[in-house]
Amino acid sequence: MRNERISYTTTISLPPPLYREVLRQAKANAMSTSELLREAFRRYLREEREWEDLMAYGRSRARKAGVRREKDVERLIDGSRK
Repeated sequence: MRNERISYTTTISLPPPLYREVLRQAKANAMSTSELLREAFRRYLREEREWEDLMAYGRSRARKAGVRREKDVERLIDGSRK
């Protein structure tokens, strides 16, 4: 059986105002700073995936609508206004 780590430790640098805010938020939410930062990273990564999915959807819809350039967007907008 391999000995696999359950977690890894890393070091980050924070400017003093951000560090104080991290401490304040951790205390206000009864969390350790590690828990707070893990949750912040999870949310950031989840939001990045959601934006990537949304952008892929938008590109797909644009291709289906024949949008290749900005003028194509203007044409579609003008057409929908008439």
